[in-house]
Amino acid sequence: MKLAVVVQRYGADINGGAELHARYIAQRLSRRVSVDVLTTCARDYVTWKNELPPGEEQVDGVTVRRFRVDHERHPHEFGRRSVQVFDEIHSIQDELEWLGSEGPASTRLVRYSEQHAAEYDFFLLFSYRYYHAFHVARRVAAKAVLVPTAERDPAIGLHVFGDVFRGVRALMYNSPEERAMIRTVSGNDAVPGVVVGVGSDVPERTDPARFRRKFGIRRPFAIYIGRIDENKGCPELFSHFQRYAAAFPRGLDLVLVGSAIIDVPRHPRIRHLGFLEERDKFDALAAADLLIMPSYFESLSMVALEAWGLGRPVLANGRCDVLKGQCIRSNAGLYYESYEEFVEGLYSLESNGPLNARLGRNGREFFKRHYVWPVIERKYLDMFDDLRRAGGPTTLMPPMPGWLARRARTVRPASEVLGGIPSGPALSDDLGTGRSTAVPPKPGHGAWGRSA
Repeated sequence: MKLAVVVQRYGADINGGAELHARYIAQRLSRRVSVDVLTTCARDYVTWKNELPPGEEQVDGVTVRRFRVDHERHPHEFGRRSVQVFDEIHSIQDELEWLGSEGPASTRLVRYSEQHAAEYDFFLLFSYRYYHAFHVARRVAAKAVLVPTAERDPAIGLHVFGDVFRGVRALMYNSPEERAMIRTVSGNDAVPGVVVGVGSDVPERTDPARFRRKFGIRRPFAIYIGRIDENKGCPELFSHFQRYAAAFPRGLDLVLVGSAIIDVPRHPRIRHLGFLEERDKFDALAAADLLIMPSYFESLSMVALEAWGLGRPVLANGRCDVLKGQCIRSNAGLYYESYEEFVEGLYSLESNGPLNARLGRNGREFFKRHYVWPVIERKYLDMFDDLRRAGGPTTLMPPMPGWLARRARTVRPASEVLGGIPSGPALSDDLGTGRSTAVPPKPGHGAWGRSA
């Protein structure tokens, strides 16, 4: 069997969430089947500027084919088009132009995929909202397996993506929340799909003392790992933590790992270490009392899974359905929706607190049961085998509307569509093929995960 993994950026030094997810999957599946990666020459996700040479190369033993991006992204134009399709009545053509302005628009990659479709059994497409995934899915629909990595943001409400969700051969979801959201917005229940997520090479042994010596960290701390960005909830994290630090001078410090897009406050209890190599990152996680995940938007938190793999509990933003659902299903984390709940969560999850060890053990078992690599690989291979045995697709990709119909300004604002999708965690213990239903949280209900 031969697979094409199609993703917006790819490289050993490219560590965005979906891009790292795609690299992990390509590397692991390449041990079992033949894998080519089809990607662009872009390195920077803001501009999509062509920085890497086009053509073929080997990255960690995987064949990677790069194609030039047609044009860079212009933030002002993309912002203007985003307002148009998210907040105003618009046309399908407006959505297609939004897609082109978001990028990375590479007609060469799309053309190659269509012309060489016969060489591949399946195209594994990351992520739904980008130009390459949309156009490749429409051209090789009978072989398109989509890894949507969808978050709860207005893009999910765009009309053009509904046909893709209904017309691809199968979907590999990151979480029950993502599956419930996509099924609600598109009605794609007839399309085969499984909740699989992604694994991680969590080391058997870590050395927390080595990390503390290397970085001169002596006090107990909570850790955040990821891009330090507004969309990741970091401003609220900083606000909550500085209030906490003023009220509890003997409490935890905060250590930040990752690239900073926004300014990090100058504070004696906040330490920003920047981007760390894998050994340092895992030693840091093992040294921390807990991981904080303040993000509002996630399709799956890989770093939360890694924390659980190391037996560390998680304190998550309860306004993110996926993070809240992960905490509930794992029985290994707490979640907050206010400063008061944030403080109580930190207190409860300190290493000498009442829940730290118990939730840490739950997290380790949850990781072993659902997210070690043999489990992830088996779900992908079983899906491919099932699709091959089934023969042709059970659904067809609808054709694009004609020239006039595409320009009719009758499409609802995407944010309005998003507002009609039920929120809350998908309360299902099944991370396999079973169905789940999004359950809205009760008004005024305290945002706490279950205890063991």
